[in-house]
Amino acid sequence: MEISVRELKGIGEKTEKLLNRLNIKSVRQLVHHYPRCYITYPNPINISEIRSGQRCSVEAIIASPIHLTSGRKSKTCTCLIADESGQLFVRWFNMPYLRSSLHQGETWVFTGTPMFKEGRLMMEQPEFSKREKYKTQMETFQPVYPLTAGLSNKTLRKAQTEAFRIHQEEEYLPQEILSYYDLAGEETALKEIHFPTGPEKLMEAKKRIIFDEFFRFFCSLELVKNREEQALNEYIIPFGPPIEKFVSALPFPLTGAQKNALMDIRNDFSGTMAMNRLLQGDVGSGKTIVAVISMYAVVLAGFQAALMVPTEVLARQHYDTFCKMLSPFGIRISLLTGSTKAKEKKMVRQACETGEIDILIGTHAIIQDNVVFKNLAYIITDEQHRFGVKQRDAFMRKGRNPHVLVMSATPIPRTLGIILYRDLDVSIMNEMPAARLPVKNSVVGTSYRPAAWNFIRKQVALGHQAYVICPMIEENEELDLENVKEYSRMLSQTFPSSIRIEVLNGKMNTARKNEIMESFSRNEIQILVSTTVVEVGIDVPNATVMLIENAERFGLAQLHQLRGRVGRGKDQSYCIFLSGTDNEESMKRLSIIGHSNDGFEIANEDLKMRGPGEFFGTRQSGTMNFALGDIYSNADILKMASEAVDILKKEGYDFRKIPLYSLEEELNFAKDI
Repeated sequence: MEISVRELKGIGEKTEKLLNRLNIKSVRQLVHHYPRCYITYPNPINISEIRSGQRCSVEAIIASPIHLTSGRKSKTCTCLIADESGQLFVRWFNMPYLRSSLHQGETWVFTGTPMFKEGRLMMEQPEFSKREKYKTQMETFQPVYPLTAGLSNKTLRKAQTEAFRIHQEEEYLPQEILSYYDLAGEETALKEIHFPTGPEKLMEAKKRIIFDEFFRFFCSLELVKNREEQALNEYIIPFGPPIEKFVSALPFPLTGAQKNALMDIRNDFSGTMAMNRLLQGDVGSGKTIVAVISMYAVVLAGFQAALMVPTEVLARQHYDTFCKMLSPFGIRISLLTGSTKAKEKKMVRQACETGEIDILIGTHAIIQDNVVFKNLAYIITDEQHRFGVKQRDAFMRKGRNPHVLVMSATPIPRTLGIILYRDLDVSIMNEMPAARLPVKNSVVGTSYRPAAWNFIRKQVALGHQAYVICPMIEENEELDLENVKEYSRMLSQTFPSSIRIEVLNGKMNTARKNEIMESFSRNEIQILVSTTVVEVGIDVPNATVMLIENAERFGLAQLHQLRGRVGRGKDQSYCIFLSGTDNEESMKRLSIIGHSNDGFEIANEDLKMRGPGEFFGTRQSGTMNFALGDIYSNADILKMASEAVDILKKEGYDFRKIPLYSLEEELNFAKDI
């Protein structure tokens, strides 16, 4: 029986609601809400040795009085600290009591991340300790959790402490697997992940948690695969003269990769088994036209086809494309999304059931129970990694063993692809249409920002548009990252009022997001300041500039996806990766994407550079949304989990015994499968 987080000491109604925003309702879900990184306390260095953007500690004397200034919304304490090598300006927000706690002439160890602001290097919100206490802190790891507005890290850490007073995790892996792969017990690993006792124990705990994520993912694939095995081809679909005529009439020639992908699909359509194929193509490689041609063939053979995408804007764009290309041939196409009006939804469902609709395009709304097809023979899932196993399975059950094509623009090294997509045949599209100009890239520091803004201004003057990507929605004093709201205000103060600037983030309701993205598509908005919500689902050929702030905070795969939003028209496009740190390793990693537009090359270089086993620091957002695991940096553990599933499969293991937590539905695991 699930225990509500409200049962924990210190969790009131307000905190419960905040936890619910993170999809944490039970104690079990709470203990599986892992830290995203850990704060460590390094050896103190001299002030002259500090570098902007690099967390550090300095032992220094307070060289000036503590000044307290009161503003309209906050109170600020400032002072100078100094050692024999130099001075550093420090300030704290909303901590007025420091004026009586700290005094000129005292020596403290200050810890924080120095940044260049207001024309000088400074450290904001630094922690401070006396030397003896700091020596103790140096031996600890302080977990930092994913949060939501109003919920502090301190509150979440206290909640975890209370949770482990009553929670006991039952081991589900056989002892032979634990021993063979040298894995810690799950209960031990969970405690260590939240309350680390040392670097080695923490590494062991992370190894186990990451193994579990990958292992459960593969188990859910096996459960789905078992249902799909021995599915005979019930829909023989020819690629006859009408298809050849359609292709020859296109206003552009197909690339060799597109032709090869279509040949794979054609062979599957005429084979003995139902198609189950992954079409993996880099951003802009032309997967959509492959979908259009193959769906046209299905309809000509007398069957229905359906396309499911993750966002309403992307669904609308696909709908417009399909209508433009296929409606002249009498193909009946409809759109179904969450915001489709009730009366129209009813009409679409009725037409779908009677066979009056040939192709249905939509979001997850098309897999609802009340959507019925007359003779669905072909389904396509676009950006397949955005859907959970359960959603993809529900889509497939809309037809009687339909042909299945899943499309992804996420580049994955071949070695990892073999493991991740072992239940699928794979077609790779690694060519770009000849008319596309390669995006010009620039990796620069924050000092380049004024020049970047000026460049955007010039592009807008030419009639083009720009994206600005920030990693946060609102300012967070603990992390000095650019945020969309503040950034939009800064741009509005800098750019003329004739240039319309709007903000877009994932917390907006669907209607507002759609309204903004459609306005941007019509060039009613010239600069869109956004979080990564634009990574998928917006196609604006007129947008020629992508400026990504704090680029070092993103994984290369995600940066490549973001860059794919520009370079979609005939004009030259540009991507500016603005790094908030001059850290050598970060800049070296960013140089990979700065020198290449090839997603597969970037993925392989990223894997080589990071290597398996990157356990500490900020986790890079990757291809699959695992909580801790990253298929690139944890490739060795991914392989272990895949092997373990194969071992248990040979022994006849019942994968239904594996606990698949509801929290992990976001992580592409099946629920109650």
